Amino acid sequence: MSPRRTLARPDTHRATARVLDVLEHLGATGETATLASLSARLGAPKTSLLPLLRTLVARRWIEQPQPACYRIAAEFPGKWSPARLELPQMARPRLARLTAATRESTFLGVLPPGDDAVVYIEKVESPERLRYSAELGERRPLHCTAIGMAVLAFLPEPSRKAVLRRLKLPPHTAGTTTERAALERRLAKVVKSGVAITFEEFVEGAGAIAAPVLNRAGEPVAACAIAGPIARMRRHRDAYTAAVKATAAELSAALGWQPEAPRGGEKAARKAA
Repeated sequence: MSPRRTLARPDTHRATARVLDVLEHLGATGETATLASLSARLGAPKTSLLPLLRTLVARRWIEQPQPACYRIAAEFPGKWSPARLELPQMARPRLARLTAATRESTFLGVLPPGDDAVVYIEKVESPERLRYSAELGERRPLHCTAIGMAVLAFLPEPSRKAVLRRLKLPPHTAGTTTERAALERRLAKVVKSGVAITFEEFVEGAGAIAAPVLNRAGEPVAACAIAGPIARMRRHRDAYTAAVKATAAELSAALGWQPEAPRGGEKAARKAA
């Protein structure tokens, strides 16, 4: 099906037309849609859609059953509540502080339900001229990105095993992990250390360090990451690791997670022990 595009008529306000397109599409299908799928369906740039979607969520015309996923609200419009504050809005000032402290690009990514790739939903770019950059709404593989492994490692055991069974492991660089057993060993180390680190596994010359953002139940709803040129990432590995873990912990606490509670990926390990 070809993307639906709003007609550029003299009597049509483009932003208003896009708002109505979103509501009509979600209302007609009853489906939950990602930012990427809405962009493709409506023929609108992700960067234009994202602020509209955030406004519609805040005003309760649409809702987010999971981060980066949107559906028509069961009852709308309703009164705005601080409890409905979006994860990207919560994360942005924290990512901004992380970028200010490290001078590297920072990202927030989520794993949409049933998907096999993480999606960037917020970012703050480095002020450096040589930096890592990516667009909001871009998808990244789970097996060779720091955000992907940080989320995957902390999924509850049944969910993690289900993803691993269907996950393809294509090589992106010479450093990509392409063997399932090796990936599972790496995920166990991520759970133990609380951080995922990738150097030139998805993009040559780039590295990233990510930590999971956990909800009250200790399950990952997202991961935040620092990404940059490989030389800087290696040189500041310890400092960046501490900084990204602190940022993820702050976000997790804002979502109700208590540090003394077992994390999602740790539950199975404790049960096995």
